[in-house]
Amino acid sequence: MVNFVKETVGYAIGGIPPVGHTTPLRTILDSDLKKYEVIWAAAGTPFAVFQLQPADLADLTNGEWVEIAEY
Repeated sequence: MVNFVKETVGYAIGGIPPVGHTTPLRTILDSDLKKYEVIWAAAGTPFAVFQLQPADLADLTNGEWVEIAEY
């Protein structure tokens, strides 16, 4: 699985950024992220992150908001 992810998106698990992929990806966004004013996303390595707002994440990725959690 680790090799598949790295070969598919170009980044290691734990550091996959929401943008900058070599091929277009379908991006699904967890709707629960909308309840936070600020979120943090991976920035290409497991040790680098950047701050943004949920609406910014949607704009950057053209992602689809999805209800993921089951309560």
